[in-house]
Amino acid sequence: MIMYWRELTVNWGESDPFGLVYYPRMLSWFNDTEHELFRRIGYPIDVMIKKDRTTFVMGEVHFRFIGPAAYGESVLSIIKLQDMGASTLHWKTRCVNVVTGASVCEGLGTRVYARINDDGTLDSVTIPQAIRDALNSFDDFENLKPVGFEQAFNL
Repeated sequence: MIMYWRELTVNWGESDPFGLVYYPRMLSWFNDTEHELFRRIGYPIDVMIKKDRTTFVMGEVHFRFIGPAAYGESVLSIIKLQDMGASTLHWKTRCVNVVTGASVCEGLGTRVYARINDDGTLDSVTIPQAIRDALNSFDDFENLKPVGFEQAFNL
């Protein structure tokens, strides 16, 4: 299944003075990495919402802090699609320190593909084949994986 990664810099306020990453930031790193992937495969979430009133909403998340990430440090945010259901995407994610390779956090996230109704409610719908094909065929970053990528993600 597809894997995608991006390097980020820990911003001021994303962790405390001891490098303990705030829980919402772990979720944000995952979310931002996933949204960047959707842009890369031609399905930016903001365009999906405006164009056909669909989106991937968070159904369930589980994250845990493992080790420190201090202000200014570089972190590799990695996501791997574990399973694709009829209307769900199941992601495994991990962040590691770029310099040391030490784990910072890891988690699981389930996204549900949904149609936005006129009254603002959501209904889960089947993920279109075009999106499935884009996810299954995306491999632009295979040759750009940093040294130790598989070890960092425990693959």
